[in-house]
Amino acid sequence: MRAVFRSTHLTSTDRTSVPRSFGRLAGRATTSSILLLTSLLASASAADSNPLPPSITTAPLSVDQVVNNLIRKDQERAKALRHYESTRVYHLSYRGFLGDRDAQMTVDATFDSPSTKTFRVISQSGSPAMIDHAFKRLLDAEKDASETEMHAHTLLNRENYDFALVGYESPGSNSSNKGGEYVLEVDPKTNSKYVYRGRVWVDGTDFAVTRIDAEPAQNPSFWTKKNEVHHEYMKVQDFWLPRRNESVSYIRLGGRATLTIEYDNYRVVGSLISDNTAKPSSVATGAH
Repeated sequence: MRAVFRSTHLTSTDRTSVPRSFGRLAGRATTSSILLLTSLLASASAADSNPLPPSITTAPLSVDQVVNNLIRKDQERAKALRHYESTRVYHLSYRGFLGDRDAQMTVDATFDSPSTKTFRVISQSGSPAMIDHAFKRLLDAEKDASETEMHAHTLLNRENYDFALVGYESPGSNSSNKGGEYVLEVDPKTNSKYVYRGRVWVDGTDFAVTRIDAEPAQNPSFWTKKNEVHHEYMKVQDFWLPRRNESVSYIRLGGRATLTIEYDNYRVVGSLISDNTAKPSSVATGAH
């Protein structure tokens, strides 16, 4: 008997018997794989080209550690501070289609723990409308915000804000602050005209806020379309108190209003130190 062997090579007729859909599926699979691989490589390249800023990766503390220290130290300072007095100079300017208007007011401000603020107007000049409406509202709003219940909802803590570490500024060679400054992005958990979203700078030694660049979480007035706030703080004895505030409001009908508050002549008295003994001192500190 003669054995018959069949070739394993496909003839032209055999090739046509292979379903064409197989070729199409194989082509699609190859194309999909290439696209997926290309996408992954692009993502990897993007990640390599846009890593976390060195200022974050080299920061001595994590965001949780910074926030923990900030909350703890703020509570300690709030408990220790019993009373202070200061002089403030308010200046409000408007530039827009209604013309140019200015007003200024000097106020003696007093704080008594836990949340009492009182104001005494020393002098005022300029636009009567700005004085009667803007300045008086500002003082009333600050009194309301300092009340215990309202104050609890505006504190810079985890109950009211979410935090992200976005930068770290190393101390300079001539800097007295050896801990540098941490830059935090803060986002309020509820909308209110008394809370803000933006960035805060935290002293790396005292863990106090030294600067704020932000905007109110809720528009404080229908007549404004955008509001910016810039706050600076300074250390007076063991406490960090306002140095200068600037608020810029862009008016819907046109124009811009700029409010600045300069804080001067701080007199911190009757504060308590950590051992709960009185620290009878009075310090006059001027804003620069």
